[in-house]
Amino acid sequence: MSKTEVIHQGMGAVLHEGGVAFRVWAPNAKEVSVLGSFCDWKPDRHPLAHEGGGYWYADVPGAKAGDEYKFRILTQNDEELTRNDPYAREMTHSAGNSVVHDSSDFDWGEDDFHLAPHNELVIYELHVGTFNEGTFQSAIKRLDHLVRLGVNAIEMMPAAEFAGEISWGYNPAHIFAVESSYGGPRGLKEFVKQAHRRGLAVIMDVVYNHFGPSDLDLWRFDGWHEEDGGGIYFYNDWRAETPWGATRPDYGRPEVRQFLRDNAVMWLEEYHVDGLRFDATLYIRRVREDGDPGSDLPEGWAMVQGLNGEVRERYPDKILIAEDLQNNEFLTKSVGEGGCGFHAQWDARFVHPVREALITAADEHRSISAVAEALAATFNGDPFQGVIYTESHDEVANGKQRVPSEITPDNPDAWHARKRSVLGAALVMTAPGTPMIFQGQEFLAQGWFQDTEALDWDQREDYRGVLRLYRDLIRLRRNYQNQTAGLQGAGMRLIRVDEQAKVLVYHRWKEGGAGDDVVVAINFGHQLRTGFRVGFPGGGHWKLRFNSDWNAYGDDFSSLAMEDIDSEEMEWDGLPHSVELSLPAYTALVFSQER
Repeated sequence: MSKTEVIHQGMGAVLHEGGVAFRVWAPNAKEVSVLGSFCDWKPDRHPLAHEGGGYWYADVPGAKAGDEYKFRILTQNDEELTRNDPYAREMTHSAGNSVVHDSSDFDWGEDDFHLAPHNELVIYELHVGTFNEGTFQSAIKRLDHLVRLGVNAIEMMPAAEFAGEISWGYNPAHIFAVESSYGGPRGLKEFVKQAHRRGLAVIMDVVYNHFGPSDLDLWRFDGWHEEDGGGIYFYNDWRAETPWGATRPDYGRPEVRQFLRDNAVMWLEEYHVDGLRFDATLYIRRVREDGDPGSDLPEGWAMVQGLNGEVRERYPDKILIAEDLQNNEFLTKSVGEGGCGFHAQWDARFVHPVREALITAADEHRSISAVAEALAATFNGDPFQGVIYTESHDEVANGKQRVPSEITPDNPDAWHARKRSVLGAALVMTAPGTPMIFQGQEFLAQGWFQDTEALDWDQREDYRGVLRLYRDLIRLRRNYQNQTAGLQGAGMRLIRVDEQAKVLVYHRWKEGGAGDDVVVAINFGHQLRTGFRVGFPGGGHWKLRFNSDWNAYGDDFSSLAMEDIDSEEMEWDGLPHSVELSLPAYTALVFSQER
C-alpha cells in the first residue's frame, strides 16, 4: 500500500510512515486546524484543507504515536472552538486531550479464536471497574476463575471512555477511545488476548442510543445547532430526548450512521472482540417507551439493520445481542425478513416472572404457571434467540437487589434465601435459551450493584458450596460428560405444571435418546414431596446428575433424594412411562440416562 493510499483512508488520526494524517467532519466550520504536542500547541501551524462534503484534511509530517492533539475550529460566527477528535482511539482522560494511537502496535500472537456455537454459550456479565481492582490487568488475574467456573463468554459492560473514573459505562463521552482508568487500548487488547488464550469469548457492550451527556466534545461540535439542540451529531428537535438527556444521535445523517458503523467495526477488528451487545435498542428505534407510533424512529431501525447486515456478512462468526426488553420478535428476525438482524436479545419474559417466583415469600402466591410460560417462550421459534438470566446489572440495581437479598434483605445467606436463589441458577442453566449470570452471582454476592464497590472475592471461600453448585450446573449445561446434550438443544416439553404442589417438571432434548434426554424437576414449595409421580420420556434407568439439596452445596442442606431412579411402564402426564420422585423443599433435580 502506498503512502498516498494510507494517508487518505479513515477518519481521525491515521499513522503512516512519515507522520500522521488528520481528517475530521465539521461541515459548518469556516476554518479547521490541528494543534498538539507535535507543534507546541500552536493553532496556526497545521491548517486542514476542506475536501468537500464537510470533511477537512491535513497531513502532519513528524507527528507520531503518543502525541496529544485537538482540533481548532473557527465557526461561521468567528467563534474559536477547541474539540477532541470524535474518532480518537485514546484519551488522556475524558476531559483531556486526544492521543495519536498506533492500532497496529500490539502483538496478538497466535490469536485465532472462534466463538462457540450459540447454543453452547454460557455468558458471564462483567464490569471491569468492580470485577477485581478496576483495571483490565487486574481483571486478567481473575480469568482463571471464570475458566474453572465453566463459562465460555464474557459480556463486558461498556469500556468506551466515560466522564470521570467511576461509572457503569453507559455515559460514553468518546466512543472510539477505551476508558483510560481501566488501562486504555493496550489494556483491553491484552484482556481480550488473555481471555481467548483461556477459551473465553469477549462480547463488548456498546451504547448507540445516546452519548454522554457530560464531557461531550461532540456537543455543537462545529458551532452549528438549532434551538437548544446539540449540533451535527444529534437530533436538534424533540427526537433528541432520551431518559439520559437530549443527546440521541441523528440516525438520519449518513455521516452519523457511518460514525456508529465505524465504531462497531473497530471493536470487531482492532480489538478482536467476538460480538457486540447493543444497549437499550428501544431508544434507537423509538423516542419514547410508550406505544405512540409517532414516536418511532424508522431511520434508527434502518441504521441498525444496515450495521447488523454488514456485520453478519463480513464477520459471520460474531454474535450480535440486543437489549430491547419489549419482547419484539423482529429484533432477532433477519434483515431480509424486515428484522433488525440480531442473533439474540435479552429476554424480559424470563427474568421477571422467574425472579418474582424466587423472591415471593408465601408458596400460595408463587405462580408456577408464570415460570412455565417463561420457559416455553421463544423468539421466532428459536429459544437461543433469548438471553435468559435472573441477575444482570439492571436487575440488581435501580431499586432492585441480588436475588438472595430480595428474598431476605436482612439475612441474604439464610437457608431459604440460598435454596431459592439457586433454583434460579438451575432454571437458567437447564431452560431453553442462552444462559447468562452476573459477576459474583456464583458466590452469592449480596446487596445491589454499585460502581464504587468491588466484588468481595473472600465470598468465594465463604460460599464455596454455592460456587460448586454453579460449576456443576454449567458443566451439565455445556455437556462436559456427554450425558446432557439435551440442554444444548431446542427441544422443550412441559411435563407437569402443578400449582397446588408448587412443582414444575420439564423435558429437554436435542436429538433425543440416552445421554440426550434430560428431565428437570423443581419443587418451588417449602414442603417435602414424597411419592410424587410424574411422567417420563422413556423407560429404563435414569441417573441423578444434579441435586441442589446436596449438602456439599450447603452444610445445612439435607442431601435427600440422592438416588437414581427406574421408570415404570405406567402412563402418566400423557407419557408412556413414569416415576415416583422425592422432592425436597426448594430443590431442583436433573436426570438423564447413560449414553
